[in-house]
Amino acid sequence: MTLHLDTNLLIDLVTAGSPHIAVVRRWLADGEKLGVSAIAWSEFCNGPLSKEQKDAIFAVVEQRVSDFTWRQAEEASRLFHRTGRRRGSHADCMIAASAMAHHVPVATRNIRDFERFVPFGLKLRAVPT
Repeated sequence: MTLHLDTNLLIDLVTAGSPHIAVVRRWLADGEKLGVSAIAWSEFCNGPLSKEQKDAIFAVVEQRVSDFTWRQAEEASRLFHRTGRRRGSHADCMIAASAMAHHVPVATRNIRDFERFVPFGLKLRAVPT
């Protein structure tokens, strides 16, 4: 199974002392294939982060950054409308639409941001905070 990592986990992976590094290591040891949507990757690259940090995370996801298509863009807009047009939530809608299109769960610490998409087909992998 491939997991799409949410932006918060990407940030955790470059944050010294983050307990979530161990969670991701465990997934990798268990043979999980990790990926990320282009949307989450863009949010992560907003930084601040060094080239070395970016390259390290790119290696962790084995360069699996899923392109964002026009079909996913339309699905993200549908999710946005179906879930109340919440201000500031469109990026989450895009991340969810990407994961749904690839039939993979989103791994996130921010379950509240994504649980509203579950009735529309999103699978979630909760990461304890």
